[in-house]
Amino acid sequence: MYKVGKFLETDLDKLIPFMQAHPFAVVIGANQHIPSATQVPVQIKREVNVVKLIGHVMRKTDHHEAFVANENVLVLFHGAHAYISASVYENPASASTWNYSSVQAKGKIRLLDNEETRAVIKELTDQYEASDSRAAFHQMTNEYIDHHLKAIAGFEISVTSLEGVFKLSQNHPQVNQENIVKYLSQSDDLQAKEVAKQMKENC
Repeated sequence: MYKVGKFLETDLDKLIPFMQAHPFAVVIGANQHIPSATQVPVQIKREVNVVKLIGHVMRKTDHHEAFVANENVLVLFHGAHAYISASVYENPASASTWNYSSVQAKGKIRLLDNEETRAVIKELTDQYEASDSRAAFHQMTNEYIDHHLKAIAGFEISVTSLEGVFKLSQNHPQVNQENIVKYLSQSDDLQAKEVAKQMKENC
């Protein structure tokens, strides 16, 4: 992680909302020093300063085997990112760069039993499906649920370290920041527009 003072963020009150807004995370483990990664939706639970990440993965995969072999994991949460051309700087004879936001969570993973995994799936489904949806959890039969539970494992990650990098040109003078926001706002790239929005909120 690019730990430069102006960009580094450790305030849970800022990190947690960012993670909740970008819950499709990359979970990375290692088995015999060989890394494995998977992208999965996670739920972020916080009780005061204790943070836990809840989700599920397919069994009999390289990442599942890594989580069984080694409880230490790294979870990446990605936000919008955009190329920043030095041509918009007050002094364009400078290095162009990339603005982005991300959070890294290190922690210990615990794989859950069938009943715990069932509860994880129910809570995740209830979060995204309306109660009257035909795909709501209570609309599924127990036979269907039990059959699919055999193929997945729920997990709970107890976070031991949480840091974010919000690199939004904070190290530039105000005139450059305003020019960058204008430059990104005029882009057809939705991510560039989102970075511009974040910069406005952080100015």
